Amino acid sequence: MLAAVSTAAPLSSPQATPALRDRGDACPGTLRLHAADDGALARVRVPVGILTVRQAHALAAAALRLGDGELHLTSRGNVQLRGLRDACSGELAGLLDAAGLLPSPEHERVRSIVASPLSGLDGRGTRDVRSWLTALDAALCASAVSRGLSGRFLFALDDGRGDVAPLGADVTVRATADGGALMSLGSARESLRIAADDAPRAALPAAEVFVECARHAGGRVWRIDELGSQRQVLTRAVRTRPAESGIGSVRVRKDMTVTGGPPPGLTGSALCVHAPLGRLTAPQWRALADVAPAELRLTPWRGIVVPAPDLTDSERSAALSRLAATGLVTDPSSPWPGVGACIGRPGCGRSRADVRADAARTLAAASGSRLPLYWSGCEQRCGHPRGERVDVVATPEGGYRLTAPDGDGPPRTTDLDDVSGLATALAAITS
Repeated sequence: MLAAVSTAAPLSSPQATPALRDRGDACPGTLRLHAADDGALARVRVPVGILTVRQAHALAAAALRLGDGELHLTSRGNVQLRGLRDACSGELAGLLDAAGLLPSPEHERVRSIVASPLSGLDGRGTRDVRSWLTALDAALCASAVSRGLSGRFLFALDDGRGDVAPLGADVTVRATADGGALMSLGSARESLRIAADDAPRAALPAAEVFVECARHAGGRVWRIDELGSQRQVLTRAVRTRPAESGIGSVRVRKDMTVTGGPPPGLTGSALCVHAPLGRLTAPQWRALADVAPAELRLTPWRGIVVPAPDLTDSERSAALSRLAATGLVTDPSSPWPGVGACIGRPGCGRSRADVRADAARTLAAASGSRLPLYWSGCEQRCGHPRGERVDVVATPEGGYRLTAPDGDGPPRTTDLDDVSGLATALAAITS
């Protein structure tokens, strides 16, 4: 076990900004629905995206019986059900509880955990993080303090490959090749090196200390990077409290090696598919459940991984072909993984355009962009992922404004009156 060092300076973050809000966290869940223009919306937390086949079928049944019949993947590997009818919350909760998707009603909105979806399947990670998930989720649901977390607070468990570590989680634990782990808080430039077996026991206290610090931060604070001056209090406590429980730590520079999500196709012993714009019809969802031997893993990149270690190569290829026939993306050269969008019209009353239809109509043009695209119906840019990309935001005049990063300089922008000119606009703004 590593020795605790109590004299090190606190972890620092150049982006810590105090939050000043005049309302509470309205993040939807399973028991607290959100009223959208297309009906009520439920967000079902699926820690690290792992669903048994039985649970997958239960979600499809709920979407068909109570909602619009489709399942929508989020950038945290969760599932949203839309178009829910009035006064269905009790029936929905009963369906999900029976499927084991609601282990703790008091914690259902705070079970936000992402993890490397290919962990244990392709030989690339340094550790299978499934044991971390089981321990962290159980501890989270047993903690009275963690009920004070916002629905936006996020844990990330990276198996060492660097795929979910860049996603901006509040508490990130990353396995290292020497059998240890690195824990970092928000956008801090440094990490705490801990023993791998201590990772879940260290991650939960960090979240619990955050709850205490948020109460003293002078506003409704939902994320670690919003703490302001309380950030130093948090980082000092995160070092001392685990040490009191026998968890040692050493401060080190954050490891910035990163990779992306799994591309569509066959990877190791897994089938990887992408759902265009994160939307799946009930037949597509059921096709996934039918080919899955045991479970589905939903990814933060709106994809699905089907572990199939006991299938032969020919059986995996045949299963992938069946999924492609439903309209799911299985070709790694498809431009769809590089295109995202908010719900847009008609689902959102704030949206100025049907951004999903426009994104689909201009897919060929998007394939020529060196950066991924994200379409938004307004400046709020709901669901916008982290990382460099071209923002395509609907304007009040009926067109779109494109914004792209330009190195260390200010972003480059251009206005688009007609989506038929997207290819030309992209070439100009990203050149």
